[in-house]
Amino acid sequence: MSCFSCCEEDEIHKAADNGGHYPLKGSGGSIGGYHASETAPKGAQIIKIQPIEVPALALDELKEVSENFGTNSLIGEGSYGRVYYGILKNGQGAAIKKLDASKQPDDEFLAQVSMVSRLKHDNFVQLLGYCVEGGSRILAYEFASNGSLHDILHGRKGVKGAQPGPVLTWVQRVKIAVGAAKGLEYLHEKANPHIIHRDIKSSNVLIFDDEVAKIADFDLSNQAPDMAARLHSTRVLGTFGYHAPDDVYSFGVVLLELLTGRKPVDHTLPRGQQSLVTWVFIAFYSLPSSLAIH
Repeated sequence: MSCFSCCEEDEIHKAADNGGHYPLKGSGGSIGGYHASETAPKGAQIIKIQPIEVPALALDELKEVSENFGTNSLIGEGSYGRVYYGILKNGQGAAIKKLDASKQPDDEFLAQVSMVSRLKHDNFVQLLGYCVEGGSRILAYEFASNGSLHDILHGRKGVKGAQPGPVLTWVQRVKIAVGAAKGLEYLHEKANPHIIHRDIKSSNVLIFDDEVAKIADFDLSNQAPDMAARLHSTRVLGTFGYHAPDDVYSFGVVLLELLTGRKPVDHTLPRGQQSLVTWVFIAFYSLPSSLAIH
C-alpha cells in the first residue's frame, strides 16, 4: 500500500500557518531520523517535522526474517505490494509489507511515515517500523493472528477454494463491529489531521485475539486537498461493492456482511441478488407493511 497520504499538501500548509511541525516540500536538514536532501527555495518557510516514532529497520534484517521475501513467508497481496510474515529481532511477529516501486520522493514518503507512526489506538493496526534503502520501501505492522474479517466470513482472499473460518456468534459479531467502528471514529474525529480511509472493507478489518478488530491498510494518497472536495468528488476510489463518497457507506456494507455472512458482490448468485446492498434493499421493501421499520 502506498498507505498513507492524507490531504498532505493542505495539512502541511495549515501547519505552516499555525506554527506546526509538518515540513514544506524541499525543506533541508535532519528530519525525524532521516535527511531531506533537497534544499528549501530561498525565502521558503522551513517547518520541523515531528520525529518518526517507530524504528528504522535494516533491509538485511527484513530479508532474513522473511526468507528473502520468499513465497513460504507470503501471507497476502494487495494493490500496493506484497505482505510477508516474519518475527523481528525484538521477538515481535510482524506483517511486513514490501511496497511496489514508487516515484514519490523519499522525503515525502518519510513525512507520511512520521504521521502514521503517531496514529495510536486500540482499534487501529500499529506501525512497528519502516525501511527505506535503495529502491526498497517496506513497512512492518503488528500481525493479526486471526487474519481479516473477510478471511473469517468468506475464506482467505485470493486463494481459490479457501474455506471460511468458524461461524461467529452474535456476541463476537457485535464486538467486531464495535471495535471497527471505534477505529474508524478515531481516524475521522480524533487523529490529527483527521483521516478518511477511502477503502473500508472486510479485508481491511483485521481480527486479533479475543475478537479485537482493528482498521488497517489505508491509502490516502489520492485525496482532494479539502474535506468538501473529498466528500463531493466524483472520482471512483476504494473497492467495487463498497464504493461511496466516504467511509460511512462502506462501513455499512461491512456491517451487512457481518449480519448476513454474504459477500458485497457475489457473481455466482442470480441477477438481482449479486449485490448485497441491492439484495437487502429489495428484501426490506418487500416486507409486509406491518413488519416494516418506520
